[in-house]
Amino acid sequence: MRLNKYIASAGICSRRKADELIAAGKVKINGALMTTPGYIVEDGDKVMVNGKLIESEGKKVYILLNKPLGCITSMDDDKDRITVADYITDIPERIFPVGRLDYNTTGLLLMTNDGDLAQKLAHPGHKVTKTYVATVAGVISDSRINRLRKGVDIGGFVTSPAKVKVIKQNPRSTVIEITIHEGKNRQVRKMCAAVGNKVQKLERVAIGDIRLGRLLSGHYRKLTRDEIEYLKSL
Repeated sequence: MRLNKYIASAGICSRRKADELIAAGKVKINGALMTTPGYIVEDGDKVMVNGKLIESEGKKVYILLNKPLGCITSMDDDKDRITVADYITDIPERIFPVGRLDYNTTGLLLMTNDGDLAQKLAHPGHKVTKTYVATVAGVISDSRINRLRKGVDIGGFVTSPAKVKVIKQNPRSTVIEITIHEGKNRQVRKMCAAVGNKVQKLERVAIGDIRLGRLLSGHYRKLTRDEIEYLKSL
């Protein structure tokens, strides 16, 4: 098996990140530094990443976490902040988040040790949709909704057409549902700001057909067999 795939299948990271670890000199084979991602790992080879021995093809785990407000999408943090790992307490396998949700965004976050699947879901070419419910300041007019639907400039990047609908109109705010397939940093917040409605609250409620449902904040569940097969089919 190619070295980058071996590392990914051990649940360390995606193949792309594995390539970066190899290039950075973080990987050793049988005690020797290895900088070639295409190296073929043979039976009996001892692969070490960041000084730790790893094994490929462990049990695959697929988790859906309702990420709370005020935690970072990382398994550890050198500033001792709360991370999503603090909410996963009884999964012995080493898992990692698929994509990111920013500090002030809540909702659906997939976590797994399946590096290949994580890489495919994150790849922009697969156009996997993500659906958010956003509470924005003020009234959002039909013309602004249409601008979001057609695509807006968020600073050197024009977003693709989005699905947008108004869920509820309050005196000083509006709740909308917005579905995109890109994953630019803070994209939904930037889109809404671009049309003049600052996001006050943001929750991701779905990735493709996988929905958050009524899962409580800070809780998680394992994906069903059908959900796993669905994600692999995307």
